[in-house]
Amino acid sequence: MAEGFVLARKEAGVEIASAGTEASHIHPTAIKVMAEVGVDISKQASKDLDSLSALDFDVVVTLCGNAAESCPVLPGHPEVVNWGLPDPDAAEGSEEEILEAFRQGRDKIKQLVDDFFECGYLQAFAEAKCCSDTILANIHDGIIAHDMNRRIFFFNKAAEEITGYSREDVINHDCHDVFPGNFCGNDCHFCDNSTPIGDVSKQEINITTKSGESRAIEMVIKKMADAARGEIGVLVSFRDVTRERRLAKQVRKINSFAGIIGRDHEMLEIFELIGDLADSSVPVLIQGESGTGKELVAAAIHNEGQRSKGLFVPVNCGALPEALLESELFGHVKGAFTGAIRDKKGRFELADGGTIFLDEIGDIPPAMQVRLLRVLQDGAFERVGSEKTQKVDVRVISATNKHLMDEIEAGRFREDLYYRLNVVPVDLPPLRDRRNDIPLLVDYVLNRELQNVGKEGIELAPETLDLMMTYDWPGNVRELQNWIQFALVKCRGNQIQPIHLPPRKGLRIPGAGEIKKRRRKKLDIASVRAALKETNDNRVEASKYLGVSRATLYRFLDDVGDI
Repeated sequence: MAEGFVLARKEAGVEIASAGTEASHIHPTAIKVMAEVGVDISKQASKDLDSLSALDFDVVVTLCGNAAESCPVLPGHPEVVNWGLPDPDAAEGSEEEILEAFRQGRDKIKQLVDDFFECGYLQAFAEAKCCSDTILANIHDGIIAHDMNRRIFFFNKAAEEITGYSREDVINHDCHDVFPGNFCGNDCHFCDNSTPIGDVSKQEINITTKSGESRAIEMVIKKMADAARGEIGVLVSFRDVTRERRLAKQVRKINSFAGIIGRDHEMLEIFELIGDLADSSVPVLIQGESGTGKELVAAAIHNEGQRSKGLFVPVNCGALPEALLESELFGHVKGAFTGAIRDKKGRFELADGGTIFLDEIGDIPPAMQVRLLRVLQDGAFERVGSEKTQKVDVRVISATNKHLMDEIEAGRFREDLYYRLNVVPVDLPPLRDRRNDIPLLVDYVLNRELQNVGKEGIELAPETLDLMMTYDWPGNVRELQNWIQFALVKCRGNQIQPIHLPPRKGLRIPGAGEIKKRRRKKLDIASVRAALKETNDNRVEASKYLGVSRATLYRFLDDVGDI
């Protein structure tokens, strides 16, 4: 009846759509009482409330309580008014009593419709809607809102600019269908019902824009509730922090990344590569000497990406005999061999949805290389003793301290497997090639070990650090950790002297002049140029950044000339 009265007014610029809690024919009594006042609604189409979800409204008016409770969250966050009228369809009694109930409802609706237009209510609601739209469209943060079925009903201008998607691309669509990898990074109640919707939560993820660009965003996620405190959806405000993260790396405001310590230019490039690899699933081959932190890098790639909800499963391929390695990787069934008293999952099954880290991959036997190649090709394998094929979704990260091309030439490693594993190579520099990180590593390891043993106030003597700066570290970071642990056992005072360091073949304590001379030679043009650039050619700050004295830096610059 309300639609009939609105159409009868023939208001310019006003469009109306109406619906009921259920789609059905219009009640004959309603047609009759409307005809009494000269309004024909017999040809009016009856729709259900859910059919309105594809339309955009400025104002929504619900006539009765049932309609207000059943009205879905509509696109564009329209202003909502509930008139709270009794439902004439629920009237009982004689035919005349029912007819009178419809007449009373008709007259009340006519009065409210007239007041709505003539007393300025429509204009007030439209202006309120326009004002809120203007505010939301002009704030810097992106805003996206969806209902409990993930259907997006609000998407502001900043959200369009940050994601590259237009409002038309996303409104009334499932957010999982719109955004590659899901806007939430597969980490919300609507991906996994075991994750509750909190009142407010914060999250930082990487998203892919419509043009394919990767961006880092910070999100604040808030549960939305109606007047009765029932959950109606989720509101997300977010901002683009890509530039801040990039600048932080460029100015060396970070000394570590995902537990990996370093600010040498080579390490900063590796940090950036880890970030690039995190949200991909391509195989990665990490190469580097023993003790350079290959497992730390593998774990960082896993933890920084969307697979972090799955397991990170490390396997030391060189520490297991061939028969045991096959069972460890692929599992076995009961009775497959002596001692197989039950079915057992292999590491690939455990890593399903996550990452498997194959350390010392260069030591894997030839027969296992064939089986591993099949898993990399199609994710399929069989448990030992079983004919049933298993399928898994696992990212493979491998590592080696061997030169695999030499192993291929010697016939000990399959070339096709090498190219399957080495889609993206990550080469970790030895510690002797990033000496500027030694003071940073020493400080980090010393503080960590002091905490572990409950001590404090112990530091390295300058000559001890000088000695460590000149050592070639065949065992890399792992050897440096061992030195600190050994020194804390030997040291009885508050300063670690060279005498407290572990004995090493060929290691001698040089004179102070020799130490300084050798330290100067270990500076390299690339590191010095980067330090000067990031400190705006401030040599004092550059020397601090490089971990050397001002005199050392000045002498180096005098030696090499203009850089």
